[in-house]
Amino acid sequence: MNAASVRERYLRLREEAGAGVTVVVATKYVPLEQLGVLAEAGVDVVGENRAQDLQAKHARYAEAFRWHFIGHLQSNKVKVVNGSCELVHSLDSESAASRLTVPALLEVNLSGEPSKSGVAPEELEGWLARVPSIRGLMTMPPLSAEPETSRPWFRRLRELAERHGLAELSMGTSQDWRVAVEEGATLIRVGSILFRD
Repeated sequence: MNAASVRERYLRLREEAGAGVTVVVATKYVPLEQLGVLAEAGVDVVGENRAQDLQAKHARYAEAFRWHFIGHLQSNKVKVVNGSCELVHSLDSESAASRLTVPALLEVNLSGEPSKSGVAPEELEGWLARVPSIRGLMTMPPLSAEPETSRPWFRRLRELAERHGLAELSMGTSQDWRVAVEEGATLIRVGSILFRD
């Protein structure tokens, strides 16, 4: 991984996404010893999927980045997240919500796929009544090689957020972030498009 090429791709992506969109660089496949390359490249917000990796990476690079948690959050890992992150993208557990002290986005499983995390759309109102720290929504559309197939899912999430007065939308990854931005994403989660050789 080369800092100059990562910087070039990162700056281009930020410019294309626009000023209102936070680019969260997913570090799931970035080894601890290579995180310095991201700092050198000017990346300012990183998102980690696993609490154990978050703990190790944050211990060494706490001041280099703003930290988000983007993976499935288990209640026994909340303490790690509370101590290092400014935002959780993937809240979907009542027990985790009761322990969380940082703002969160509620993960919504719009497709109803059993393999995906997230709450059903009809549960949204109850969650918002019980958990005042929810500031927006997140979703993962069904996997597809064609970015355009994600559009209806992103649009539906935006409509849900608007109906409930929520400002933040985390949607879109390396393959479909442009569609997500067109549909109102305020946060996109990217990795592979920055790191490819």
